[in-house]
Amino acid sequence: MVVEEIVKTDSSILKERQDFILHKQAGGCSGDGMRCDSDSVSGAVSQRACVYCGARVVLNPITDAFHIVHGPIGCASYTWDIRGSLTSKEDLYRNSFSTDLRETDIIFGGEKKLTAAIEEVMEKYNPKLVFIYATCIVGVIGDDVEAVCRTLSEKYGNHIIPVKSPGFSGNKSTGYRMACNAIMSLIGQYKTKEKVKGVNILGDFNLAGEMWIIKDYLKQIGVHVVSSFTGDSSYESLIAAPSASLNIVQCAGSSTYLAKQMEETMDIPFIKVSFFGVEDTTSSLIRIAEALGDEKARQKAIAFTESKAKEIQDLVERYKQNLIGKKAAIYVGGGFKAISLIRQFRSLGMETVVVGTQTGKKDDYEIIESLVKEDTVILDDANPAELETFMIEKKADILVGGVKERPLAYKLGIAFCDHNHERKHPLAGFEGVLNFVKEINSSINNPVWDYIKE
Repeated sequence: MVVEEIVKTDSSILKERQDFILHKQAGGCSGDGMRCDSDSVSGAVSQRACVYCGARVVLNPITDAFHIVHGPIGCASYTWDIRGSLTSKEDLYRNSFSTDLRETDIIFGGEKKLTAAIEEVMEKYNPKLVFIYATCIVGVIGDDVEAVCRTLSEKYGNHIIPVKSPGFSGNKSTGYRMACNAIMSLIGQYKTKEKVKGVNILGDFNLAGEMWIIKDYLKQIGVHVVSSFTGDSSYESLIAAPSASLNIVQCAGSSTYLAKQMEETMDIPFIKVSFFGVEDTTSSLIRIAEALGDEKARQKAIAFTESKAKEIQDLVERYKQNLIGKKAAIYVGGGFKAISLIRQFRSLGMETVVVGTQTGKKDDYEIIESLVKEDTVILDDANPAELETFMIEKKADILVGGVKERPLAYKLGIAFCDHNHERKHPLAGFEGVLNFVKEINSSINNPVWDYIKE
């Protein structure tokens, strides 16, 4: 059944969403065939978060940064400790500060309250880096947050950076760009012509210690890591970033914009990588060495990945016997992660029958279409009703998603795997492959589903 027929027969699919949904067909995602990277349809109950949330999740893991949310207290609580980002340094980033705007502040303006909040933080803690988030209310009443930040930066000699993030001003991808602009306003002051042979890791937030796994891999093949954005990073490590000779982008949705800015203004080229799954981890390490023009590192990468893949092969094959022929649905944040998951499932003998992202781009969907089988459902910015409709239609055995999708899967009696930022175990690298395969197996083959079906 094509999408147009489903829209006509199923009231859960809005007509306005038709262009965002596609059953795979030859070249369907190219040209005008797939609508994506645009604002959500009003009333569609999108799974995306707001602009402020997009900005906050990118900047939050900087370990010694202070975050002041200029808005009602609810905005600060919404992203409290939102990422499971681990730290080897300070843990100030786990604290959130708010100006707690009330009705009178909305009438008379909140600039005085913001000034007082910044001064209190500076006098008590004197941090080198402070981010000020302008939320929806501030966008409505028009507080000059930039002027306040500029004045107090000059007063204290520290970096107090405004983040323009009113929730209504776009979507989560807009928030990513606002975060990248804030980072550029910091590191742009430390541009240098002197380069070192090393890389910056962009778009990894050290969820469950994944940044440490990636850094260890790069160390073992002889590649120096200059800075990370933003997992387990700090003010000092961020300002060293302009000296790197290559940027590697793990989360394309949140950090490609930053990589392009750094390429344009700092002459640092970038490549997109993924450390999810054996195939993509192996390819990424080899490509990094090649991009650096380091043949020795390339040979080490080949030997290292062959050895690590061999270590886990027997255990993966054992679990694979329980998974061959099963069907998977994927709904994650970025396109590159979805691509890696499709490849991981394929290596386990599983078929991806539904796949969607919140922030995927046209080129992501073209790659996705090339990887999946005919008639696979491909969605951009889906809502729960759509996911439910297509998971039932395609008889999915498991859904890989985030915390918002978990209740939907369980309601339908479908297994679930959390691939979002609240998880407590790493899914990146070869260690992550074992964790992923174990979780997929234990979830799909849990006897509870037999009781539910009965």
